[in-house]
Amino acid sequence: MTMPFWDTDTGIVILTLLKTLALVVPLLIGVAYLTYFERKVMGAIQLRKGPNVVGPFGLWQPFADAIKMLMKETILPTGSDKVLFILAPMITFGLAIIAWAVMPVNNGWAIANINVGVLYLFAVSSLGVYGIIIAGWASNSKYAFLGALRSAAQMVSYEVSMGFVMVTVLILAGSQNLNDIVLAQKHLWFAIPLFPVFIIFFISGLAETNRAPFDLAEGESEIVAGFFVEYSSMSFGLFFLGEYANMILISGMTTTLFLGGWLSPIPFAPFTMIPGPLWFIFKVLICLFVFVWVRATLPRLRYDQLMALGWKVFLPISLVYLVLVAGVMEYSGLLAHA
Repeated sequence: MTMPFWDTDTGIVILTLLKTLALVVPLLIGVAYLTYFERKVMGAIQLRKGPNVVGPFGLWQPFADAIKMLMKETILPTGSDKVLFILAPMITFGLAIIAWAVMPVNNGWAIANINVGVLYLFAVSSLGVYGIIIAGWASNSKYAFLGALRSAAQMVSYEVSMGFVMVTVLILAGSQNLNDIVLAQKHLWFAIPLFPVFIIFFISGLAETNRAPFDLAEGESEIVAGFFVEYSSMSFGLFFLGEYANMILISGMTTTLFLGGWLSPIPFAPFTMIPGPLWFIFKVLICLFVFVWVRATLPRLRYDQLMALGWKVFLPISLVYLVLVAGVMEYSGLLAHA
């Protein structure tokens, strides 16, 4: 009896690897071109051209930036913890990529279509603070350490509100599976009944990614550059790419949890003929545009304003909305059984 070329387990591993490459490669290209997209949009908002020299319309600028970073010397500060110093940017960038394992870009199109997708996302996003804390501590610099402390407090503060919002969504959908959550929005996107917490989730996403007006962890005018002040070359580049990868991740989470994922916004032809992944990408691009728009428009908050917004405004509203949605769902369930 001859053995098959590969057994079932080998086939599953190969299929998973192919699915991973099909997701990660476009994601990495998207991260590179998000830097170009941001500079072009900000250029238009600020009445300037943006990148326009390297290649037609400046389209090769991300590759020029990558080559420049790779060619620069990696400097390790004398008093730093060398292993943790190098590991920190890898953690930050890696976590932003592995979170996409459960994100469906079409019906059933996820690397791991697990039943605890929301819990997985919340766990991975909570780990993101470790890369920044390790970078601030390992650098042996007071500016980097202060930036890391700021970022840790900021991310923990806004993760609480994001957690309550995600629990509200899964109560409404009746499932932690992200594919099921999208399908539950077939007739009505959750952004409409959950509009207040939808706004809270997106603004908390700005704070989670250390984006303006919540970029207190970098604070160039106060603490030089924050947690990555001692970084150079590609180690700095990984932090830079990690921030943009997290922007895409938060936009993808917003699209999946509130904007109907891959579902068409208008349930009539020819809109329903457009492939689901294209709708998903379009919605993510809209969210990314808002990220850039906010950065180009709003000044940085004071730190006390940042913390007050998270604990005194977002937390009470998200908690009240969670209790309200849970009460409505329970009451509607009792009525259905009556």
